[in-house]
Amino acid sequence: MIPYPTWLHPGDVSWQLTAATLVGLMSLPGVALLYGGLVQKKWTVNTMLMAFTAFAAVLIVWALWAFKMGFGSPLKLGPGILSSFIGIPGPITGHIAEQVRAHIPLLNGLMPKFRFSQPALVYFQFVFAAITPILFLGSVVGRINFKVWLIFVPLWITFAYSVNAFLLWGGGFWAQHGALDFSGGYVIHLAAGTSGFVAAAVIGPRLKRDRERAVPNNLPLVALGAGLLWLGWNGFNGGDPYFAGTNAALAVLNTNLATGAALLTWVIMDTFGSHKKATFLGAINGMVVGLVAITPAAGFVNGYAAIAIGVIASVIVWLSWNKFAKTRLMQKVDDPMGVFHTHGVAGLCGGLMVGLFADPRIMEYLGPAGKAAGGASAAGAFYGHPGQLAIQAGAALTVIVWDGLVTFLLLKLIGVFMPLRMSDDVLEVGDLGVHDEEAYPQEAILERSRRFADEDSEDRTGSSGVRTVSTKGDES
Repeated sequence: MIPYPTWLHPGDVSWQLTAATLVGLMSLPGVALLYGGLVQKKWTVNTMLMAFTAFAAVLIVWALWAFKMGFGSPLKLGPGILSSFIGIPGPITGHIAEQVRAHIPLLNGLMPKFRFSQPALVYFQFVFAAITPILFLGSVVGRINFKVWLIFVPLWITFAYSVNAFLLWGGGFWAQHGALDFSGGYVIHLAAGTSGFVAAAVIGPRLKRDRERAVPNNLPLVALGAGLLWLGWNGFNGGDPYFAGTNAALAVLNTNLATGAALLTWVIMDTFGSHKKATFLGAINGMVVGLVAITPAAGFVNGYAAIAIGVIASVIVWLSWNKFAKTRLMQKVDDPMGVFHTHGVAGLCGGLMVGLFADPRIMEYLGPAGKAAGGASAAGAFYGHPGQLAIQAGAALTVIVWDGLVTFLLLKLIGVFMPLRMSDDVLEVGDLGVHDEEAYPQEAILERSRRFADEDSEDRTGSSGVRTVSTKGDES
C-alpha cells in the first residue's frame, strides 16, 4: 500500500484545499458579516441566513450536476458558440469520481496535468460558485421573499453560472478564443453585478422609509467581514493557477498591491473630492473594488500593472458610485450594497484592463525543465496584442446579456407561482416577521421585563389605589 498515487503532489493538494477554505471563509462568515453589519438592524438575521442557505444550496447542486456543466465534456447544442456553451450535467459523488485524478476534458494537453484528485478541484470550484449569488444578495436584501431565494439560487447556478464557468474556465467558446479571466472578474463579479441589478429591478425597491434610513447597524461587524474578504482573497486568486508554484505567489502579491492602491485612491478621492471627509465605508468600497478589479488579471500582469489597475478601477467605480448612481435610471433600481458598482463595474474594468496590461513575460506555467520558453503566458494591447481587448469585450458582453436574460426569466417564472417580495406588513417588521428571530434582542427583552415588572407591581397595589413599594423591584 502507498499513501499517495504517483500523480499526486501533497503540496499542491494542501494548497488547493487551503485556498478553497480561504475562499469559503469569504462567504461564511465574511460576506454574511459584511452585509449583516451594513443592513438595517431589522434585516441582519435575514441577510445572514440567506448567505448560509445559498452556500448550502449551491454545494448540493454543484455536486449533483452543476460541476460537470461548468467543467465537464461539452453538450453540443449546435454550431458556433452553441457547440461549446455548457457541459453535460452529471454527479461527481460516486466512489470513482471522488478518487480519480482531477481533469477538465477540454483543457487536456493545454495546461500541465493536475497533481491532485477530483474532489479538490470540485470543492475549489464550488466555493467560487457559492460566493457569486451571495454577493448579489446585496442587491435584493430587505424585500426579496425568502422562499423565492431558496428556489432562485439553485436555478441561477444551473442556468447562468455554469454557462459562465464553461465558456471561460471549462475550455468553452471564449476560452478557445483566448479570453482571459484569471479568477472570476467576469465569471463571478460581472455576473453578480449584472444579475443583482436585474433582480433588483424586477423585484422592486425596499420600503421608502427603509431606503431613507439605510444606516449600517454594526460597523465593527463590517470590519470583520471585510477583513475576511481581503485575506481570503489570497486563496481566491492564489489558488487559481492550480499549483503551489511561482504564479500562485505572484497572484497573491498582485492582489494585495491592487487592493491597497484602490483603497487609498478611494480614501483620497473622498477626502479631496465632494465629500471632503474620508469614511470607513468608503475605504471598504475601495478595498472591494481593488480585489474585484485585479481578479481577472492577477496571474497575467506585473506588479506595476496591478497598482495601476487598482488606481484606475477605483477612480472609475468612485465616479460610478457618486455620479452615475444619481442619474434617473439608476435611482429607479434599489441596489442597497452597490453590487452593480463594486462588482459589476469593477469586474468589467478589470477584465478589460487585463486586455491592456497582460504581460507575456509573466509565466502562468513554465516550459519544459522549468524554463520560461514554451511556457503559458498572455499578452495585452500594451505588449503587441491589441486584439486581446476586443476578445475581452466580447466575453464581457456575453456574460452581461446571458446572465441578465437568465435572471429576468427565472424571476418572472418564479413570480407566476409566488410573490417575489415579502408583504409590506412583514417588510415593516423585518427579521421577527420572517424568521421569529432578531440579531439584537436585548432591547425587546428589557422592554418586556420592564412591562412585566410594572404589571407585577400593579397587582400588589392596595385597595386604596396607593402603590406599595417593592424593594426587590427597585433593586432589579
